[in-house]
Amino acid sequence: MDQGKPPSPPVNLNELPEDSPHVRAAIVALRCKAVEENLRVRQSDLSDACLIRFLRCRDFDNNLAWKVLKNYHRWRRECPEITTNLHPPSYLSLLQTGLFGISKRRDPSGSRVIFYRIARWDPKIFTADDLFRVSIMLSELIVREPDTQRNGTKSIFDLQGWKFAHAFQITPAMIKKIAFILTDGFPLKVREIHLIREPVIFYRVFNLIKHFLPEKIKARIHLHGNNFAHGLKKHIPASLLPEEYNGEAGPFEEFYKELIDILMESTDYLQSISLLA
Repeated sequence: MDQGKPPSPPVNLNELPEDSPHVRAAIVALRCKAVEENLRVRQSDLSDACLIRFLRCRDFDNNLAWKVLKNYHRWRRECPEITTNLHPPSYLSLLQTGLFGISKRRDPSGSRVIFYRIARWDPKIFTADDLFRVSIMLSELIVREPDTQRNGTKSIFDLQGWKFAHAFQITPAMIKKIAFILTDGFPLKVREIHLIREPVIFYRVFNLIKHFLPEKIKARIHLHGNNFAHGLKKHIPASLLPEEYNGEAGPFEEFYKELIDILMESTDYLQSISLLA
């Protein structure tokens, strides 16, 4: 055996702890790339804890991780309407509508399960940017979790109540922004997206969104319609679904209160990473 040859890296770096020599080497390489390319970020954005998110979301492909890292900081600079002053208490009235929710437990694959209920969105009171900012705040928090970095998220969009007033707020510019962040602009793996109770008038917006998505993301979108109970449970166990979706995990009120707690408890952190006006 050649004693001078470094050991081959293990097959799955994602399963190794942050202090593993192979993981450390990948982090150092990504940091060096950011410095060489003069990426305009704060020093804290190049910490081990931050950089490993980008490596794990692309299974330690350094080139792909660098692409997401670069894109992430690009859209944060270019979208101050989303990234300025992330402050959960300012959105408490929106959160209390029960529009957003999160499961307390992970699904069998280790993914976080997030819920959106469009019927609780009054576009006369809250803008699409308001919803987008809350989603970003939640994403910024759960991406700190190693299990979420490794296993990603699954989302359920309940589109009952979707109206033209909602559609008018989803502009082409907003669609491009969502698609960009969803594909290569945020260090989270998108495992599955489930649409339930989607009305016919939603499909026009949906077709526009699909136009900007890569095939790998399109393949992870599942449309269930009004008879969603059986199909949804093929992907997400009833034990993780609220009673309103024929699940066994209690009323949806518990799901949105869990999300409110997560956001409110992390107000100081979110303010620290905000791009302040």
